Amino acid sequence: MMINAQPPGWRNPRPPARYRFLVIGGGPAGLMAARTAAAMGARVALIEAHLIGGISANNGCIPSKTLIRTAQAYAMMREAPRYGALRPCEISVDFPAAMVRMRRIRERLVRIDSPAKLAAAGIDLYFGHAHFVGPDSVDVDGIKLRFGKALIATGSRAMLPEIEGLEKAGFLNNETIFDLQELPASLLVVGGGPLGCELAQAFARFGTRTLISHREPLFLPAEERDAAQMVSDALARDGVEIHLNSQPTRVREQDGRKHVDLLNEGNTATTVVDHILTGIGRLPAVEGLCLAAAGIQYDEVTGIHVDDFLRTSNSHVYAAGDVCLKFRFTNTAEASARIVVHNALLFGRQRLSALTVPWCTHTDPQVAHVGLYVKEARERNIPVKTFTVPMHDVDRAITDGAEDGFVKIHVREGTDQILGATIVGRGAAEMINVVSLAMVAGVGLCRLASVIHAYPTQGEAVRQAAQACADTLMSPLLVGIRRWWLKARDAPQRAARSGQTS
Repeated sequence: MMINAQPPGWRNPRPPARYRFLVIGGGPAGLMAARTAAAMGARVALIEAHLIGGISANNGCIPSKTLIRTAQAYAMMREAPRYGALRPCEISVDFPAAMVRMRRIRERLVRIDSPAKLAAAGIDLYFGHAHFVGPDSVDVDGIKLRFGKALIATGSRAMLPEIEGLEKAGFLNNETIFDLQELPASLLVVGGGPLGCELAQAFARFGTRTLISHREPLFLPAEERDAAQMVSDALARDGVEIHLNSQPTRVREQDGRKHVDLLNEGNTATTVVDHILTGIGRLPAVEGLCLAAAGIQYDEVTGIHVDDFLRTSNSHVYAAGDVCLKFRFTNTAEASARIVVHNALLFGRQRLSALTVPWCTHTDPQVAHVGLYVKEARERNIPVKTFTVPMHDVDRAITDGAEDGFVKIHVREGTDQILGATIVGRGAAEMINVVSLAMVAGVGLCRLASVIHAYPTQGEAVRQAAQACADTLMSPLLVGIRRWWLKARDAPQRAARSGQTS
């Protein structure tokens, strides 16, 4: 991976007098912006401090989803009788093999944006730490680069929870857990957000004694309550020891193991584990950029301040991705980068607020969402009607043994305008894309009722919700006319039958 992401002996190019477009950060947003700008013919510089691909490719989505898939395979072996199959007599977990597969896949995907390919695309690639030295210039390890427009896409970094003794005792985060060589015997996951839930379930399925501590009363606090409850139930079924309304207060190392004090409603209990994984969130990576030298406003919690066009307080500098956005997803980073290139180089007026962004927590079942939640719609005084289809009413979910979940689609009451949707199920990440497409295209929910879906598929749940919406919106007058028409058409036949009987 290191060879593909940052070749040894790499020499930074000799800079021109000025770059048309300069990008700081080689993660999803930076790569998307650099490639797009170079394809337009702009002279582009891309600066990366460590690894091309950023957190997503190296320490985030790609490695985590690879391990999750392997863990799911072990879970399905254990659940073989549910599918009419024999459970293997012995299920031996080969964690090192799973990690080798993860690293192989990660390396394969990193090659897509290897330094050689970026250079071939016309991008001047610099490895080093960049900081601003003026409103139109940056320094990269002693090399001064000037620019016409610039993009800051430095991403985010793991947040360290304030727990006494944690740093001294040692801990794992999303940037170090994928360096493990052996399966931990026990693991405490701090935080019940998407990362915490995903990895807690995966390691429990590998056979690790896994505990998860979350300070709130339910996991996934941003999601709808019934969706979060289904995830909580699933984690419990997989053997995760759940501690809600709980938070670690102190860690101390003894005999090579970590003793953790957990505070719950005033009571403290101590648990002993081999490793601690922190998954409480991320902070924007703004340190060391000397943003003040370029007149760029920011703070350490929300990141760089941008307007709806993703411009910073310096009109020549833009920001995209985790360093400035509330929603820190790879797809959002790439979409925001495309907006920046259009606005910076083509004098466009594309707005961040116009984006429709779906996301998914890849537990089993998955939780996917797009658009507004009911609570958000009501806060905006938008009347909402929700159409719900439980997955146990969907033929393919039944045949797959994946009946846990539902499809919820929210529309503006009295219309079929889709406001948002939440899908819980084994195929939720794929199904949410249909709803996203309809929202972007301005297609009402009723129109989806007439779309013929392949049968049997779990996506049929979306069509069922659409049909329920269509039935509800049919006007009483139209219903009455149809009934009158059919009754009138049947009247002669009823009269004939009556005559024959008499």
